[in-house]
Amino acid sequence: MNRLTTLLLAATVLSAAPVLAPAQTVAKDIAYDAAQPLQQPNDEIFGEVAGVATDSKGNVYVLTHTGDPVAIMGGARAFSHGGTKLYEYSATGTYMREIGAGVYAFLVGAQVRIDPKDNIWVVDGSSNTIMEFNQAGRAIMLLGRKSEDIPVPAREAAPSDGSGLKQDAFNRPSDIAWDAAGNIFVADGMGNARVAKFDKDGVFVTAWGKRGAGTGEFSGVHSVQVDTAGNVYVADQGNKRIQVFDNNGAFKTEIKGVGAPQALCITTGPHPYLYSSNSNPVNDIETGGEIYKLELDGTLIGKFGKAGKAPKEFGTVNQIDCRNANSLYVAEIGNYRVQKVNLR
Repeated sequence: MNRLTTLLLAATVLSAAPVLAPAQTVAKDIAYDAAQPLQQPNDEIFGEVAGVATDSKGNVYVLTHTGDPVAIMGGARAFSHGGTKLYEYSATGTYMREIGAGVYAFLVGAQVRIDPKDNIWVVDGSSNTIMEFNQAGRAIMLLGRKSEDIPVPAREAAPSDGSGLKQDAFNRPSDIAWDAAGNIFVADGMGNARVAKFDKDGVFVTAWGKRGAGTGEFSGVHSVQVDTAGNVYVADQGNKRIQVFDNNGAFKTEIKGVGAPQALCITTGPHPYLYSSNSNPVNDIETGGEIYKLELDGTLIGKFGKAGKAPKEFGTVNQIDCRNANSLYVAEIGNYRVQKVNLR
């Protein structure tokens, strides 16, 4: 075989091979501004800010670890409440009211989310409950149970695989999301290691996951989001990945290269984006802290921010509100504040 024939054969093989885009290993920096538009009344300050969310009118809801926890004895049982408060602000940042003052299930709030009907949901990781409030501030649904001091046998024993209870009892839930049909998805993964699915009326449907590092296994389920197609995105923080499942828990793919995801948010509109925070540990303001912007297929668009105490820096981000794709609210546990971030 002469040299010309060899070159022609090589060219034919190369032209038939798929062209692979180079892996993006360094996220480009996104320019942004940040401010703190929400002011507490009477010169009060926020405690740890666990959650922030907006409704369709632009009003802002803030969930904080503020207030005075109370524990009293009732016979052989201890009854506790307090320690978490839920505030509402106008779209311009004016304080409006407190919702659920003194609610028995408010202990250590994990997230506040607003559903498509503008109902307000509070996930509490200590009382193991999720409460739904209407716009009048009246509680209209409760998921889970606050067990207090005495263990109550579950309707089904916990399996030995670490996946937790396979029904409607939670162990340190951390987040909630909905699909277009109104089905409810709960990140029940700080004590258990699973995602639980309920129908729109709160009836348990299914659950998936167990502790581990394999496909469909979790090490700290911090956040959950659902896209318009019904796919479920799970922040598997301990395994440094986002896992994606179909609507019934079948594994589809995973997204890596975004640190250790803690807070997820999917934007609305014809071109949705995924935001994911690489939140620093509460005892380390030198690690991570950036927030990533991605396409839903995991393509990295860019990142912004870092861990720290200064304006435009982030201290253990626990929730991101991204109703407006380029104007975000960021809840920080470590810095006791909410920042409004405008991407440029």
